[in-house]
Amino acid sequence: MAAWGISMTIEEILHGESKNVEFKVNLPKDSAKYVKTIIAFANTQGGRLVIGVEDRTRNVTGVDDDSAFQIMDSIANAVADSCTPQIVPNIELQTIDRKTVIVITVAPGPNRPYYLKSKGKEDGTYIRIAGTSRPAHYEKIRELEMEGAHISWDELTCIGYETTETEITKLCSDIMKYRENVGLPERKVTDAQLMNWKLLKKTDTSLLVSNAYVLLVSDYFPFSKTQCAVFKGTERDVFLDKREFTGPVYEQIEEAAAFVLRNIRLGATIEGLVRKEAYELPIAAIREMIVNAHCHRNLTDASCVQVAVYDDRLEVTSPGGLYNGLTYEEIMSGHSRLRNKGIANIFNQMGFIEAWGTGIRRIKQVAKQYGLPSPEIQVFDDMFRINLYRRPLSEIADDCDKTSEKHRRNIGEASEKHRRRIGEESEKYQRNIGETPGKRRGQFSEDLSNTQRKILELLSVDSKLSAAKLAKQVGVSSRNVEVNIKKLKERGMLIRCGSPKSGYWKIIDKKALD
Repeated sequence: MAAWGISMTIEEILHGESKNVEFKVNLPKDSAKYVKTIIAFANTQGGRLVIGVEDRTRNVTGVDDDSAFQIMDSIANAVADSCTPQIVPNIELQTIDRKTVIVITVAPGPNRPYYLKSKGKEDGTYIRIAGTSRPAHYEKIRELEMEGAHISWDELTCIGYETTETEITKLCSDIMKYRENVGLPERKVTDAQLMNWKLLKKTDTSLLVSNAYVLLVSDYFPFSKTQCAVFKGTERDVFLDKREFTGPVYEQIEEAAAFVLRNIRLGATIEGLVRKEAYELPIAAIREMIVNAHCHRNLTDASCVQVAVYDDRLEVTSPGGLYNGLTYEEIMSGHSRLRNKGIANIFNQMGFIEAWGTGIRRIKQVAKQYGLPSPEIQVFDDMFRINLYRRPLSEIADDCDKTSEKHRRNIGEASEKHRRRIGEESEKYQRNIGETPGKRRGQFSEDLSNTQRKILELLSVDSKLSAAKLAKQVGVSSRNVEVNIKKLKERGMLIRCGSPKSGYWKIIDKKALD
């Protein structure tokens, strides 16, 4: 309830009913009609029920001063008698527009689910959706139960799943590789460490695995996938491209991020004589948005993470609203409540997460540094969405023109100075190649790693293979493929022809594969 206090203003009343506010002109004789609203507030993000305000006109009618305290006692008794677990709302009188109203303030409850005793848990559990209180469905009740017990679904045992040594070894190896790639301290990861992290549990007769472990090693759960799409325009009408990534969640993140990069513009600026390429959206923000979606999604929801590229924005949608009473204002100020503790811990170990509760702020900071509009955060009852807006083509073109004009004179003055030296170096380079072709090819061939050789062999057969397809055929992650492709490009053995989306790969010297 940190986002708003108990007292209401006339401005708040004029704003009308919402997810956190409900009006009643009189106290209903049937207490269940207002107690279910109090239960719904306790099961979600808290709220205020105001007696003495007409809901449609928002007219403050007030309550009779002589009966106000009697009404307050009736409310307190009804809540105590009808609700379980116990809810203790704050009930007080307030004067608004010279009239007395009763304000019932309910905090987000820690002992969920709350329900009407007379109806039982299955039929008497209510949640707040938009401006109404509605019965919670089965899946939502199960999530509320886990919230109340402080249990994370991904920490539960996955009954019936049998793991293998190969899966365990690969996960341990990948965690260590990611740590190395992001510069984290070296750490030996074994099955014993996975047990410490509660991913594995050894019994006298078997090895049990958590749901988090299964999400990190397989595509066992049908909801564990990332749907990616490119749409024409700014609405979900016409598909230009779409992909669906499954498998270990950290590989889904890499593949989804790579998909976005393939479908946004890659520009360049010139600083002095150096040409620097940069995507129109910051890579750090793209990755953070997708990581955040997987880390905080509702795993009891059958929906999946969605990543959509529009003409004006990148949109990442995560199943499930805010967790355990967390409010919009709290997430914007850096507060965080972990819905998936097992996944979050491993993401932290792999360097995907730097610090709890900083993801949204980091996305906004990176966007600001990039000169982009502030990202839009949208909170719905059953999903969470972040929109990162792209700059219009006209603005990008103007920037390019300014950059070109700024550096054209310097480049022109320097070009003649460097042309002769570059020509001499080129002639020397060609002469050396001509003198020792066998030696140079031999060096390239000997220096190739097994992964790089496999990539070149596959591209020699099909030059349009994507990183994701290469990864599956080589047996490594998409990130691994992208790193090795970069190395091959730097060594001059591989170049990209055409656009990122419809182009192809060209191998410069196929004899290096001999």
